[in-house]
Amino acid sequence: MALESRITQEEIKKEPEKPIDREKTCPLLLRVFTTNNGRHHRADEFARGNVPSSELQIYTWMDATLKELTSLVKEVYPEARKKGTHFSFAIVYPDPRGKMYRLKDIGSTVSGRKGADDSMTLQSQRFQIGDYLDIAITPPNRAPPLNARMRPF
Repeated sequence: MALESRITQEEIKKEPEKPIDREKTCPLLLRVFTTNNGRHHRADEFARGNVPSSELQIYTWMDATLKELTSLVKEVYPEARKKGTHFSFAIVYPDPRGKMYRLKDIGSTVSGRKGADDSMTLQSQRFQIGDYLDIAITPPNRAPPLNARMRPF
């Protein structure tokens, strides 16, 4: 007799997040790397202790949302404030099996519009202190970014 699980993938992903008291919890240093061409940095750009030159350092908490991070990036890059600018987020983390890094797409936001990923937090995407965040910024007048699975290479 076969047993069937009644737990859906959505229920598995909905781990209860512990609320963070920002008054009592020390913020973490989030190293953010941005591009304005709509594509993420290549994983090999993070190899052997090197990092891309476009670094922002943000002090924040694990419960920071993608929309909150978007607004912090827009403070630094005025050209990203235009309505319709697309922000694609990826976590850059060390590969436990080797000396290289991997990128994991976690969501996107659009300046001036509400979206499904706006309230997504770093904690919900299993971000760990020491990981990097890579943000591909696409101006509103450019073509929408390609889906990672549809890349021509």
